[in-house]
Amino acid sequence: MTLPLEGVKVLDLTNIMAGPYCSMALGDMGAEVIKIEDPSVGGDVSRSVPPYTTEHDSLYFQSFNRNKKSLTLNLKSPEGKTIFHNLVKTSDAVFN
Repeated sequence: MTLPLEGVKVLDLTNIMAGPYCSMALGDMGAEVIKIEDPSVGGDVSRSVPPYTTEHDSLYFQSFNRNKKSLTLNLKSPEGKTIFHNLVKTSDAVFN
């Protein structure tokens, strides 16, 4: 069975509720969603929202970010910017 958004690539730079929920729904419909997290703040801030499934593994974060790939990327560094721009060139949408 083919899902309706198979072949669509989305970059997800969002945090907290609305953005992660929306990109999660796209992933549920078959889109390739790449979650980009900022290493300078420890990744997505929702990782620190209880309850936790295991030590420091937020159930909130896990539920809103299912069906996503994850990438830690420092967008302030030249290397991070280059990687991000290359990803944007091959993506259909960017959520910020």
